[in-house]
Amino acid sequence: MATYTKLSSGSWRVQVRRKGRYVSETFLRRDDARRWATDAERQVDRGETPTQSRIARLKTFGELIDLHIDDMCDVGKSPLRSKAATLDMLRRHLGKCNMAALDRERLIRFGRDRSAQGAGPVTLGIDIGLIKLILSHAAAVHGLPVKIEPVDLARIALKRLGLVGKGHERDRRPTQDELDRLIAHFDANPRQIAPVSQIIRFAVATAMRQEEICKVRWSGLE
Repeated sequence: MATYTKLSSGSWRVQVRRKGRYVSETFLRRDDARRWATDAERQVDRGETPTQSRIARLKTFGELIDLHIDDMCDVGKSPLRSKAATLDMLRRHLGKCNMAALDRERLIRFGRDRSAQGAGPVTLGIDIGLIKLILSHAAAVHGLPVKIEPVDLARIALKRLGLVGKGHERDRRPTQDELDRLIAHFDANPRQIAPVSQIIRFAVATAMRQEEICKVRWSGLE
């Protein structure tokens, strides 16, 4: 018999007790839990060992990244360009790493490698934060047995080493001459399609970020 429990994370835990056997899994959707439970009961009836769900078979950090992306896309929150680029980088550096091997030492080594490649304290802090987000998502949403504490310890170590920290505050603004030269450069380029010079003027006038500027619509103007 299968029983279903909705967890505080919103996921569903299904428990199957049949013919002296007990198995359980956690799913994001109740329908997925129900389908797995039905298959598990049939396998027990045939004397077979119930097959683990796809989620339970995930072993590498790269698979957790893909799981996070899939879940966010399902709820209409696909990673934007900056986050997507960082996820791609993490997949290249840590994607093949087994979840059990993603310990404090491995994360510190990752931080040292990134710093040697030119990543600054703020960038590396973002990288470590995203690693924690991926692991927390897997644990909270899917109930996977991943450890978060090594990430926190690695962050402390990297901060002590001066590899993670706050960036230098920027207090210098471009001069009018510098802006004029930038605008002239883009205006003189016959292959330039995007209205970069207009974007520069608009950015200076509004102090809006590039992403905010590119999302402006006429319908949003009064």
